[in-house]
Amino acid sequence: MSPLDPIDVEMNHPIPHAQIADDPGSGTELDVSRDRKTERPGKWKVLMHNDDYTTQDFVIDVLVRHFHKAPGEATHIMLQVHTKGVAVAGVYPKDLAETKIHDVTLEARAQGMPLVLSMEEA
Repeated sequence: MSPLDPIDVEMNHPIPHAQIADDPGSGTELDVSRDRKTERPGKWKVLMHNDDYTTQDFVIDVLVRHFHKAPGEATHIMLQVHTKGVAVAGVYPKDLAETKIHDVTLEARAQGMPLVLSMEEA
């Protein structure tokens, strides 16, 4: 065994049939490069839009239960929706943002509320 032979660190013995990538003409090469970078999923803002019919209590309840906001923070977001017309309910990976919009919309319609949510890239 030469000092350049690959070693299984846990077992402390040579890895059978493995070759160093720098060893020209050695046959099979073992690529141990670590260049790959995993991209984090993009973040998306879930937006709540104001309307004239959805109750403020319902909006606060949705923010607490679906978006895990404290009651005080939920009230603050609800007031932003009411005064500015739109507010960010939360920021999530795309699939989770879509699921939250779907679940809240279904609940709103079941309660007779026309609450509208949308999403945009953060």
